[in-house]
Amino acid sequence: MHRRLLLLLAAALLAPAQTANPAAAGMDAARLDAIRARLREFVQQGHISGFVTLLQRKGQLALLDAAGFQDVESKSPLRTDSIFQIMSMTKPVTGVAVMMMVEEGRLRLNDPVERHLPEFRGQMLIQSKTADSRVLVKPSRPITIRDLMTHTSGLIGNPPPGIAELLRRMDRPLSEAVAIYAQHPLEFEPGTRWMYSNPGIATLGRLVEVASGMKFEDFLDKRIFGPLGMKDSHVFLPAAKYPRLAMVYTTRENRLVKVGAEVLGGDPVKHREGAIYSGPEYSLHSTAADLARFYQMMLNRGTLDGVRILSPASVALMTADHTTNIPSSGWLPSAGFGLTWEVTRDALGTLSGLSIGSFHHGGAFGTFGYIDPKRDLVGVFLIQHAGSRADVRDAFLGMAAASVVE
Repeated sequence: MHRRLLLLLAAALLAPAQTANPAAAGMDAARLDAIRARLREFVQQGHISGFVTLLQRKGQLALLDAAGFQDVESKSPLRTDSIFQIMSMTKPVTGVAVMMMVEEGRLRLNDPVERHLPEFRGQMLIQSKTADSRVLVKPSRPITIRDLMTHTSGLIGNPPPGIAELLRRMDRPLSEAVAIYAQHPLEFEPGTRWMYSNPGIATLGRLVEVASGMKFEDFLDKRIFGPLGMKDSHVFLPAAKYPRLAMVYTTRENRLVKVGAEVLGGDPVKHREGAIYSGPEYSLHSTAADLARFYQMMLNRGTLDGVRILSPASVALMTADHTTNIPSSGWLPSAGFGLTWEVTRDALGTLSGLSIGSFHHGGAFGTFGYIDPKRDLVGVFLIQHAGSRADVRDAFLGMAAASVVE
C-alpha cells in the first residue's frame, strides 16, 4: 500500500500541466494571441518589467502567458510559475478564512470585535479635531466583524505613528500590532462611511488566530492552501523559492528602476529577512496557477476538485454588494464592497470589461485577479510595479472580455 501511494504521488508530480484550450473554453484564439502581443508592447516600451497572465473559462485554461523579466538587470526571464508579491489581493483570502470560522460557529459576522479581542473594549470615536487637539466620544456601537470586512468600521487606514513603518519592516507580531490598532480612536461612526483600512483586515487575521487557535499563516497553509493544492502560496516565502520571485520596479525619468526598502514588505532583494508580521492585509506570495485555483473555488461556490472550502451561502454572502448606499473607492471605478471582495455593481463599472456581479481585488504592485460569474471566467494579471499601471491592467481586462465569443 505504501509503495502504491508513493507511485501515485510520483505520477501526480510528473503529470503535465493543464494545456490551454481556447475552443473548449469558448474563447477566440486569435483574440487571445492579440492580448499576448499587446502586453509585450508594454514590456518593450518599458512600461513594465514583465507580466504573467491567466484566463480560465468553464474551468478550462484558455491562456497562460509570461514575458519580460523577473530581474531586468540580470535578464532573468519571467516564467509562468514565477512568484509574485500579490499585496492586497491577500485580503479576500483572509476573508475566506474568517468565513470558515463563521461556518464553524466560532465567529459571527455581527459579533462586536471586542467579544473576541478584549483590547477593543472602550474604543473611542473622534468627534472633531483641529491641528492641535481632538474631541473623543463613545461611538453609538462597537465595531463588528462585518464592519471590518466591508471597510466601514472607522478603524484607521494604515498603522499609526509609532509603528508607521510596520508594513515595510514587518517587525512586530500580528497580536501586538492589532492591540495597538485597538487603542486608536475611530475616524467615524461604524457602518456610516467607507474607508479602506489595512489595520481592519489585519484585525480579521487576528480574529482567525483567536478563533482557530492557530497562527494566521499556519491556518492558511493547513486549511486553504494545502486542501486547494496551492503549492506556491506563502506568507513567508521559503528560501528554496527565492530564485522564482519577481523583483519590483518603478518608473523614474522614463526608465524602470528597481525599488528598495521604501516599498511595502521592504526591499524585495532581501526577501523580507527577519519578518515576523504575518500581514493578513498584504503579505501573500503566489503564482498565477495558485490564484486561479483559489478563484475557481469561489466561482464553483466554495468547492474545487472535490474539496469544499466554503458553502455556497457563504460565497454568495461574501460577493454581494454590502455598501450599496455608501460611496466607496476601490481598485476599479464604480465598484461596491462585499466581505473583503470588491464587486462590480452597475453599468459604469462594466466599462472595465467585467460583468455586473463580478468580484475582484487588486494589489499595490499592480496585480489584479477577478471572477466573472456571468461569463464563467477567471482572470489573473500579475506584474510587479510600484506606481499605477492601470493602463496595462485595463488593456488586459478589456481584451479578455472581447475574447469571450461563445
